[in-house]
Amino acid sequence: MVRKLHAVEAPLWEALQRYRENKDVSFHVPGHKNGKMYARSSSGPLQDVLTIDATEITGLDDLHHPEGVIEEAQKRAARFFGAEETYFLVGGSTSGNLALILTACSQPGDVLLVQRNVHKSVLHGLMLARARAVFLAPEVDGASGLATMPSPETVGEALRRYPGAKGVLVTHPNYYGMGAPLAPLAALCHAAGVPLLVDEAHGAHYGLAAELPRGALSQGADGVVQSTHKMLGAMTMGAMLHVQGGLLNRSLLRQRLAMVQSSSPSYPIMASLDLCRSLLEQEGPAAFAESLSAAARLREGLRELTRIGSLEEEVSNLPDGGNKKYGSNLEGGSAPNGSPYPHPYQDPYKVVLYDRLGQWSGYKLQEHLERHQCVPEMSDERYTVLALGPGTTAGDVNHLLEVLHTLEAEMGYCPEDQAKPAASFVSTWNIRGAESVSQPVAFDLSPSVEEETEHIPLEQGEGKKAAEMVIPYPPGIPLLYPGETITAETLARLIALREAGSRFQAVKDSSLQHIQVYLNEDYTPEER
Repeated sequence: MVRKLHAVEAPLWEALQRYRENKDVSFHVPGHKNGKMYARSSSGPLQDVLTIDATEITGLDDLHHPEGVIEEAQKRAARFFGAEETYFLVGGSTSGNLALILTACSQPGDVLLVQRNVHKSVLHGLMLARARAVFLAPEVDGASGLATMPSPETVGEALRRYPGAKGVLVTHPNYYGMGAPLAPLAALCHAAGVPLLVDEAHGAHYGLAAELPRGALSQGADGVVQSTHKMLGAMTMGAMLHVQGGLLNRSLLRQRLAMVQSSSPSYPIMASLDLCRSLLEQEGPAAFAESLSAAARLREGLRELTRIGSLEEEVSNLPDGGNKKYGSNLEGGSAPNGSPYPHPYQDPYKVVLYDRLGQWSGYKLQEHLERHQCVPEMSDERYTVLALGPGTTAGDVNHLLEVLHTLEAEMGYCPEDQAKPAASFVSTWNIRGAESVSQPVAFDLSPSVEEETEHIPLEQGEGKKAAEMVIPYPPGIPLLYPGETITAETLARLIALREAGSRFQAVKDSSLQHIQVYLNEDYTPEER
């Protein structure tokens, strides 16, 4: 089906269309001059994009001081997504997370209550703000062993212990599409007079159809960052920051956004944000109908497999849908928002597969899927995550199911009495057994002093204090940060990840045969 957009519905995109059609002679940047630099090359699609790769000239507005088409596009996005104000991001959710933290923590030493299993961009924001983080242990899903969000009890206890905290930051949903209610956390934050900040990078589509979980804004969050490019239709790096209420200093937020984003933002990326919102607004829930039907067909087909399991099966087999801690109402097996899926906070677009016998790691399953031209979003030592989206078709799912049946024949049959429940495997992101509310951890930008550190074999790391951040990627959630003690459980997980073939970022030795630690085991970042 060809979708035709009405020009008035996407003001920034329409302005760029006029720019392209006018064919004015460019005596301004960028230097490719509307793609003419590549006229004699075989650049093809790139040259088409470059015809709208403009800059802040008359009629095209300015992202950092919007008064025209960008301002109108952002206002339309705010109305559609339910925010009071929306800001376009051309640096992905990373730039939104940085700006939120730099706004909430405006003074060095400010305390922010932070979910422990957050994206690395959150830790980078804490470093830039020179803030102190009080880490909150997440709940662990009983069916899968995967970490979700801190419970209301944990958040309430942290707010009681640290009444001067500047806010609470959580991630929802997690990389596996799992979540929990945000409204109780918002209520606790607002009673304490602080904002609830939500990294909703993987939930930009939430709330846009009855089958999808509720979004963070509708549950009272004050600042919400969404990767519009991840689960909706914007170009890569296209994201949005939504705000509501009076708990965030918006003038300071705009200044912080100007600090962390380019002064020459990409017009194609911004236009894709505008177009994506326009299409969704015109089509409404129908924009998701075909892909949600394909997702349902995939789940139906997965039930025919004996060796390859899905986490949704494990969750749905629990009496309360795996969410007892949050008091979910699952009567009749449907979610409060009308979703037919068994878990009200599970994204139907995220499908998590695993080998029921535990012989194939998630990495190995991903390799075999890729060999058959099915490319997953990510994998870990146990699971392989498939990310569907509004562009997923029935044909895509049919091909995937054929491939999975082929792989099952290669893997061999799994008798029911030999299958291991998913929860019997310790997952990459199952957070170690620490206290639910940590002591404040100071962050700054000072690099490790080489004379204070040593490079040791990873196996010798237990009890040492890490002198570098260790980030398995994807999903980019740090397992260690500088100054944190390496526990036996953390060490075992790092070794398991390394042996399973995980990739690591932010470490000197990307193979993780060695790790950088502090010579002084009593070292704390505050000592500098």
